[in-house]
Amino acid sequence: MKVTQQTEVEQPDRPDLAGVLSELEAGAAGRELAATRPHDVVDRLRTTGFLKLRVPRAYGGADASLRQVFSSLIDVARADSSVAQALRAHFAYIEGLRFTPDGPGRTGAFEAIAGGSVIGNAITEPGGAAAGDFAGLATTFVHHPDNGWTITGTKFYSTGTLYADRVWVWGVTEDGVPASALIPLDRPGITVVDDWDGFGQRASGSGTTHFDQTPATVDEVVVAGSEPPPRLAIGSFLQLWLTAVVAGNLEAASQDAQALLRGRRRGITHGTTDLPRHDPVLLQQVGDIASKAYAVRVIVLDAASLLDDVDARLHAGELDGSTAQEAGRRVAEAKISIDRLALDAATALFEVGGASATRTGANLDRHWRNIRTLASHNSTRLKAQVIGDHVINGADLPDNTYF
Repeated sequence: MKVTQQTEVEQPDRPDLAGVLSELEAGAAGRELAATRPHDVVDRLRTTGFLKLRVPRAYGGADASLRQVFSSLIDVARADSSVAQALRAHFAYIEGLRFTPDGPGRTGAFEAIAGGSVIGNAITEPGGAAAGDFAGLATTFVHHPDNGWTITGTKFYSTGTLYADRVWVWGVTEDGVPASALIPLDRPGITVVDDWDGFGQRASGSGTTHFDQTPATVDEVVVAGSEPPPRLAIGSFLQLWLTAVVAGNLEAASQDAQALLRGRRRGITHGTTDLPRHDPVLLQQVGDIASKAYAVRVIVLDAASLLDDVDARLHAGELDGSTAQEAGRRVAEAKISIDRLALDAATALFEVGGASATRTGANLDRHWRNIRTLASHNSTRLKAQVIGDHVINGADLPDNTYF
């Protein structure tokens, strides 16, 4: 499959993120230590154009390429990876909406997003159904013939919902048919709990969302049809998003490694130079981390260009299984490689700084913790096994949101 090469100069409507990202980056380490949330900075992101990059021009967006989106995403993740992850559901919803038939619901959603609305998610549940098994969800959509629907259930991993205006919720009807809805978060019966207690990505808002007889209109609810939908590249998009956040995290670690070495004043008696910044061993370590950060960005953007090619084929009506399989394979390969490079580099950061770099106040361990948390979203070893079976035996990739 041909990969379209596209330079950043050619990208239209690149959002002006510099001011917002400087503010976001300046407070990232302190916010994590203090357990505060960047609601104000997320609000400012609405004004940059970033959140509507993939909205079609007809609805007030930029209709930007995925390569541009992922390039900007890495920049956001470098400033604060929790915020970058929190916006995953927002952009995933837009990707799905781009393939939805025209209608009042689609138009209304695009216009809301173009107007600044942030979309959160309420999809995964604690326990029960396997990840990706929508038919096995316990959250119920009950139809009331004269008054729309009500939704009842509990969701976990509600990433981004803490910062959102609307939530994308999935469940099943009373007949067990998968159903979804996009509804405002100020509806009665919705409670968002900031109870994510992972050691990384602490401000991603990946906590619990409760629905208690929450009303939804007929236009807001979508019930799955009798035929399974064609395989799109949405799973590849979702997985590349996490990998791009890892890439941004690695760039932040590289920046901190450089600042750390520049600032060191005490050498070691058996070192080769008086100032650590001239020590060839430490310089080599910083150069290695910087090189890994560059390579990781290039891999993500190459995969994003591939997804642009897939996107063009799907919109041209050239949908076929091999197209989505190719996207799933390449994005999985990117994750396998990038997770290892990033974890290695985030560990090497401490070899640059020594014991003083482990102080809690420096909070340099957040890079490893964040990368480890993101990488744990799905098993690298399982992905590698699937890829091996695919390239050796021609086995199809799983048709789920993990590929």
